[in-house]
Amino acid sequence: MVEKSITVGGQELAYRESSGSGRPVVLVHGNSSSARTWGALVDGPFGERFRCLALDLPGHGGSPSPASAEAYSLPGYAANLVDFVAATGAEGAVVVGWSLGGHIAIEAAPRLPGVAGFVVFGTPPVASPAQLGEAFLPNPAVNVGFAAEVDEEAARAYATSFLAPGSTYPVAELVADILATDGAARAGLAASLGAGRFTDEVAVVGGLTRPLAVLHGEGERLVSLDYLRSVPVPTLWRGEVRVLAGVGHAPHLEAPGEFAAVLAEFLDDLR
Repeated sequence: MVEKSITVGGQELAYRESSGSGRPVVLVHGNSSSARTWGALVDGPFGERFRCLALDLPGHGGSPSPASAEAYSLPGYAANLVDFVAATGAEGAVVVGWSLGGHIAIEAAPRLPGVAGFVVFGTPPVASPAQLGEAFLPNPAVNVGFAAEVDEEAARAYATSFLAPGSTYPVAELVADILATDGAARAGLAASLGAGRFTDEVAVVGGLTRPLAVLHGEGERLVSLDYLRSVPVPTLWRGEVRVLAGVGHAPHLEAPGEFAAVLAEFLDDLR
């Protein structure tokens, strides 16, 4: 794995690139996270086979805060993703988005015609702010993801909500990423979502012509599986939401080997 940076649209983005030379796989992390959440994927056999590109969103990880608050919105993040794919020569890639990263991938999809397919998890597509309550499970930890000021106790509660009940995964790195994230990123996201400043995601996934894999942890504590299954996706990979056993909102962390195997299945199906 090599750590790099690139400037797109005036925004510097830090990213990690694996040693693989196969089809590019662009990895988009979630709210208050960073590219290191993909470490096991990038540094393991998957990253040795495929060219993984894991970026830090503005104000997250090694990417500086943006000059304009507009960047802290789904349209702003999506613009960064579109520019990043072009600047790194990742046309023909598969875009993988976790949680907020999945929403960014969906927002950007109409402007990524060269992308071969999409994988999202922890990401229920919604058409409007009114659907958020239906798409997400009632969990008070969600509120931390929209708070400008977060202390260590709140960060730990938020990180723990990513995991399946009873998980023994250590949350120290997750907590560190949450505390290191620019608080304006969370507040800006909350404001933009509340104002409905995002695309109709249900319409986007309903009109996709490329495969979309929707993954879901069996022990998910933030996203409703019933809601996910109700969203019409004509190009849904293998015709169903793929439920992953023994994991929660962050299967790439809790079971990285199994998660990598599922991603490899998806990429192999694109041949």
